[in-house]
Amino acid sequence: MDKDLLKLESKDIESAIEAILFAAGHPVSYATLGETLDLFESQVKKKIAAFAEKYNADKSRGIMLLVFNDSCQLCTKEQYIPFIKEALGIRKGGNLSASSLEVLAIIAYNEPVTRAFIDTVRKVDSAYVVNSLCEKNLIEACGRLDVPGRPNLYRTTPTFLRCFGIESLDQLPYVDLPRAPSEGEIIPLDIEIPEAESPNKEIIDELIDESKAIDKMAEQLSLE
Repeated sequence: MDKDLLKLESKDIESAIEAILFAAGHPVSYATLGETLDLFESQVKKKIAAFAEKYNADKSRGIMLLVFNDSCQLCTKEQYIPFIKEALGIRKGGNLSASSLEVLAIIAYNEPVTRAFIDTVRKVDSAYVVNSLCEKNLIEACGRLDVPGRPNLYRTTPTFLRCFGIESLDQLPYVDLPRAPSEGEIIPLDIEIPEAESPNKEIIDELIDESKAIDKMAEQLSLE
């Protein structure tokens, strides 16, 4: 911490955090906040968690405090986006196509997955959509599956969490995924058999027929 900075009283720390996050406009790590405020990173994380609970409970605010594993950020609430676009002259852009939302939903509920897994679920080639989402930094390659050809595995990114205003994938809307394949049942190549205790990794080769489930995910995961 800069020695010229005054040591804040406990009651002023929240105000300082709010000011820093507002000025930054992007996620700020707990380590940076701790160094700035002369606090341990663990202390900052604890204070942020308590501050966020109180801050986000205030329904009169137009912004909210998002808390992530290693950082936090102030952002506008979704319901005020139309007013922001109008005031700032933003006429278009920022929205995702239905196919992009569908691919994001498949990855988010089952990550890490291969592109072949996504293609099997959607029954269409998803190469363009996957590449587009990678360019937008909403998904990323996170390794390779240990099968012939060693295809890339994809997962969502912290940018995905920030865009959809959630702290972790555990906050995604609940979806009743189809059962895992039974013993002896044939499954497509390049798709991993999930562990029984990990519902987020369950095979969803029947999900494309569950149109209501897909529609629900796409409706919830909207950037509008």
